[in-house]
Amino acid sequence: MELIGETVAWLTDPANWQGASGIPTRTLEHIVLSGSALLIAIAIGLPIGLIVGHTRRGATAAINVANIGRALPTLALITLVLPLTVLIDPQLGFKVYPTLFALVVLGLPPIVVNTYTGISGVDADLVEAARGMGMTGRAVLRRVEIPVAIPVISGGVRAAATQIVATATLGAIFGGIGLGNYLTEGIAQNDDGMIFGGVVLVAILAVATEGLFTLIQRRLTSPGLTPAAVWMSRGRDATGGAEAAPA
Repeated sequence: MELIGETVAWLTDPANWQGASGIPTRTLEHIVLSGSALLIAIAIGLPIGLIVGHTRRGATAAINVANIGRALPTLALITLVLPLTVLIDPQLGFKVYPTLFALVVLGLPPIVVNTYTGISGVDADLVEAARGMGMTGRAVLRRVEIPVAIPVISGGVRAAATQIVATATLGAIFGGIGLGNYLTEGIAQNDDGMIFGGVVLVAILAVATEGLFTLIQRRLTSPGLTPAAVWMSRGRDATGGAEAAPA
């Protein structure tokens, strides 16, 4: 009960809601860092998944590389790229770029795997019917495959977003930005209220991210698609898309 009281007291202290190290500022930093990583991961992973799923070429290589990225520890990635990013920028190269790079790598697997799975799983008869109507390959992808695969694709993006938000705290170990600073500073100051206050804030942000992207997923899903498609997307991205990888 004492720990709960300390956490509540820290969260409700007006001093912790002001200034450069206040909760609103660090929450915004966390969102910007996570959002940037997610956008980069989407920009890289979505085209790869679309091309591989549409052409059925290079699927094994793409999925295997994605799974390797999933297996790499985020903290180890930050440590490995840090010497290189520091050479590029002594300030951001130490505090921001290594974490950003690691989060992009973390977000790529569910996006690539789910996009490939969604596109390649579209009914072949539906695709053939579209081609029979004179649609080009791009038109089939844009007007048939992507709309049908949206539940699975958006499920991968949702999984990536939640993982990135929850993992972005690790950057604080290297003096990075975001809510993770409350954990490192709390440990350094032996302040349990700050530590668990930071944990609560990260958890709330992760849950809010999950809820937001679930809503987006539902809005993007065509009313004509069966509930089974949505169920399939939830099942396949429940572990970051691990079940979506082909044998």
